[in-house]
Amino acid sequence: MVRNYLLIMLPFLLVSIIGRAQTDIPTQKPLEIEAANKIDDTEKPQQGTSLKIPSVVSEDPEVNIDLTKRNPIKMLPDRELVQAGTGMKIDPKVGPRKPKEGSKEFFGDMYLGDVKSNGKFVGIVCRDHEFVDGDRVKIYANDRVADANILLTGAYKGINIDLERGFNRLEFEALNVGSSPPNTAQIDVYDDQGKLIYSNKWLLSTGSKATLIITKD
Repeated sequence: MVRNYLLIMLPFLLVSIIGRAQTDIPTQKPLEIEAANKIDDTEKPQQGTSLKIPSVVSEDPEVNIDLTKRNPIKMLPDRELVQAGTGMKIDPKVGPRKPKEGSKEFFGDMYLGDVKSNGKFVGIVCRDHEFVDGDRVKIYANDRVADANILLTGAYKGINIDLERGFNRLEFEALNVGSSPPNTAQIDVYDDQGKLIYSNKWLLSTGSKATLIITKD
């Protein structure tokens, strides 16, 4: 009897299950996407506020200068001005330093010796035989300036000195010591026949002199 009851109720159960299954299926709705900002081609553009920029060509710029506020021109010296360098302290160790007499760096006067020549004149040439650093010398002949300023280079430079009878005193004064002290030079003496009759070297500090005596009978 129970079996017969189940057979009778089975069709109704199937119908109810199918009905529920159909109602659980979600319905599909198409997704509509609209433009975020719609542009109306027929609408007239809005008139904005135009910027008023002054023309630098057609318009003159405004210049407000009060001549009464300008500093007046002083024709007389201003007593309130301070001399440049006032209050400045200079380190004595800075800058070129002149060696003191008696120090190891000081080179005093030198006596180069004497030579004999009976020619009419002698040729005196000298050059910087060490580092070419801008050494300069002044040449005296018998207490007269024969050449006021000779720049010593690697090549020989010099002058001719007319000889007088007796002693002819030639002096070479160092005008500076260049960038590499002391003043260094090699001196050569030629007679009027072009023959080398004397050669020597000197080391001088600024203001020092090297003396050479040439005798003529």
